[in-house]
Amino acid sequence: MTTTAATDAEGSGAHPRFAEALRELGLGDLVSRVRRFPDATRTASEAAAAIGCELSQICKSLIFAADGDPVLVLMDGASLVDLELVRKELGADKVTRAKVDVVRETTGYAIGGVPPFGHKTRTHVLADRSLLEHDVVWAAAGTPYAVFPMAPEDLVAHADGTLVDVRERTA
Repeated sequence: MTTTAATDAEGSGAHPRFAEALRELGLGDLVSRVRRFPDATRTASEAAAAIGCELSQICKSLIFAADGDPVLVLMDGASLVDLELVRKELGADKVTRAKVDVVRETTGYAIGGVPPFGHKTRTHVLADRSLLEHDVVWAAAGTPYAVFPMAPEDLVAHADGTLVDVRERTA
């Protein structure tokens, strides 16, 4: 990473690895659109309150283990992931939440700051269709204090995600 990338990342609040990933994807202009907050935006509720947007406009990046293999699920902030639907979608025997160390090993980021792409390793990505209900969604920029805006279609494309319906349904 260049000194400029580190400086730009620090100025924007984006994690340096994520800022570099944005540049590699041809999205360097997004670095300047990252918003850093003095208080944590670790949860969808915290992020929505800080940004002043609807909870469903937050894109959560959640790591699960499908038969032991990490999988990333992108979900709107107002919804929960239905593990049974994820299991069926992947044809897995068992899907569980990934342990903290697996999240960091897989993505290179801490829980609460995991962005939708720019990870240390490539994982299978499922993106819930509920994200498409908005023109813009906000996702973590690699730290629990920073978020960035993006059109959900572009976010899913850059994450190399498959659009699915894995949102938990309420009765």
